[in-house]
Amino acid sequence: MEKTFTAHREDRPGAAWLARFRDGRDEAARWYLGEGAPERPSAAECRAALARHMPEFVGLYDDLCGMVGDDDLAHRILSHYRPAPHRQGCSQAVWLGPDGPALIRNYDYPLSAITGRIEMTAWSGRRVIGMVQRPWGGCLDGMNEDGLVASCTLGGLARRGEGFAIIQMLRYVLETCGSVREAVAALRRLPAVQLHNVTVLDRTGDHATVFLGPRREAAVTRQTTCTNHQERILPASRSALRQRVLEEALADSSMSLAALASRFFDAPLYSRKLSFTTAYTALYRPEAGRVDYLWPGHRWSQTFDRFEEGAYTHDYGALEP
Repeated sequence: MEKTFTAHREDRPGAAWLARFRDGRDEAARWYLGEGAPERPSAAECRAALARHMPEFVGLYDDLCGMVGDDDLAHRILSHYRPAPHRQGCSQAVWLGPDGPALIRNYDYPLSAITGRIEMTAWSGRRVIGMVQRPWGGCLDGMNEDGLVASCTLGGLARRGEGFAIIQMLRYVLETCGSVREAVAALRRLPAVQLHNVTVLDRTGDHATVFLGPRREAAVTRQTTCTNHQERILPASRSALRQRVLEEALADSSMSLAALASRFFDAPLYSRKLSFTTAYTALYRPEAGRVDYLWPGHRWSQTFDRFEEGAYTHDYGALEP
């Protein structure tokens, strides 16, 4: 199975963005509405939530709504407010040793549902490089030019409520924050629609992993490893196993950043399941303003000073059912 990833510089959404949105509107609607999902909020409720929690985004949101025209569902989709819940895998770790600080992560998700678009943007004047997902610039992980990195994993399946998609919350943090301290303060006040974990790192080495979700207070930890659970998990779960592998790797005194990156290509961190494939590995080095997107046998490096537009198609071979 193959997947093509592309890289683009797009300071603000414009005509090219509108063409992509129109082409992907049906897919975005399926993401937002889900299957058998409860009734979604009105467009007015969505805008009000955005204005209340992310006022810095309202101007751009209004511009986008004006571009798509009189399309109530599109306006709701663009808010990222109260979408249907979705599952994802993912493992990530903070490295504070030589060549660090760094954050490395695997993103596990069905390949067909991933946008595969790497962007450098400057929505508010602050440049951001991120792996983005429809409908408009939500980040699966990313870094801004101040040296702040943010990445997420699923935190569990049990709780769902009112709040924003995690990809919008990561974009907001990268657009408005310049340090871990600022990012943690923002994450603590933003409502998440389902359980998620966010790891943030800045160029000083300051870091945090924040447990988020509806009907719980945000919990701020100094964990340097994170998979798909929060405070409690069954010891026999794959999430616990993956985190244990990461913890053991970081505790190994002979470990290097390159060796740690290689571990992310091995089981149980690397998944070849059709339903949750490790789509890519991202290695962020905020002090250098550099991210390496990694696949077995291929590296695609991007920096703020030298951002390379283009495309890469990876052949994942035959995936397991």
